[in-house]
Amino acid sequence: MQKKIKNIILEFFVGDISEQPGYAAVVNAANAELRPGGGVAGAIHQKAGPRLDKECRKHAPIETGEAVITDAYDLPNEKVIHTLGPVYDESRDQKKQLAQCYKNSLELAEENEISSVLFPAISTGAFNYPIQEATETALKTIRSKLNELSEVKEIGFILHNQEDLEVYREKAKEIL
Repeated sequence: MQKKIKNIILEFFVGDISEQPGYAAVVNAANAELRPGGGVAGAIHQKAGPRLDKECRKHAPIETGEAVITDAYDLPNEKVIHTLGPVYDESRDQKKQLAQCYKNSLELAEENEISSVLFPAISTGAFNYPIQEATETALKTIRSKLNELSEVKEIGFILHNQEDLEVYREKAKEIL
């Protein structure tokens, strides 16, 4: 699914984030130490190779909501933007922390003159953030940043499975 809003193309699809040559930067749903792990971080580190891990060590640790940028090495992209999403805790409102991941990532993309950015569904894997809530926060945050973007012309969301894609499609109709 593609949607154009304020001269920015938004795209939603299922796939492997480490194999997306159409994007200048991919966003890594990182751990605080920016180390290889499972899920998105594991896929990105495995494909990028050991030089990514070496560069990441210079930036670690990062705080929840923070974002840092590195080269992409053996990935088919120019850069990787690493951000630490919140670990879901139903007793606390963490929307602000999750929103910061998207805001800070887009600000880094702008500062580095990156034309296209691909996001995973941050915190919805191992960090257990419910997909409905996470999607709403992600899309509302992106919508709020659109007027501030001059370098970024395309924003993609790559989802883990068809069910998550359907959630994004439905929320996009409501929010965007």
